[in-house]
Amino acid sequence: MKKISALLALLLSTTPAFADDFTVSSHDMNAQQPLAMNQVFNGFGCTGKNLSPQLSWQHAPANSKSFAITLYDPDAPTGSGWWHWTVVNIPATILQLPTGAGSKHSNLPVGSMQGRNDFGFGGACPPAGDKPHRYILTVWALDTDKLHVTRNMSAAMIGFMLNAHKLATASLTATYGR
Repeated sequence: MKKISALLALLLSTTPAFADDFTVSSHDMNAQQPLAMNQVFNGFGCTGKNLSPQLSWQHAPANSKSFAITLYDPDAPTGSGWWHWTVVNIPATILQLPTGAGSKHSNLPVGSMQGRNDFGFGGACPPAGDKPHRYILTVWALDTDKLHVTRNMSAAMIGFMLNAHKLATASLTATYGR
C-alpha cells in the first residue's frame, strides 16, 4: 500500500509541472503589450484590419487529441465580458495557425470549427475613453478529438465543454485601449 501511495503522490506532484510546460506564443500578440492594428476590429468606430493573430503552441500533453482556442475580453462593459473568438476541433497534429486563419475567409485546419461569438471573429474595439481592456487568448489541449458542439452554441456553452475535456491550457494576455 505504501508503494501505491508513493507512486500516486509522485504522479500527482509531476502532473502540474508537465501542464505548466504548455505554452502559446504569437508574432502578432505580445503578453501585456497593446495589440497592433491588425488585431483591431474594423467597425464601431475602430479602423483595424480585424485579423486573427498568428499562433504557435508547444509542449502540449502527449495525450492531447485536439486543441481549441478562445479569445476573451473580461473588461467589456457587458456584465459578462466579450467573446472575440472560439475555435474547436483543431487536430492534434496542428501546432500553429497563420495570421488571419479565423478571419472572414477562414483558413482554419480541416475539421476545425469556429463557434458563435459575440460578433464572429472580431478584433479589439473597446469603448473610446475606457481603460485599456485585456484580451486573453487561450489554447486548450483536450482529451477528445472532437467536441460535439454546433456553430450556434454560445461561447459560454463551448467554454463548459472545453472545461469538461481540458488537459491543459496555455494563455497570453494583450491589451488595447482607445
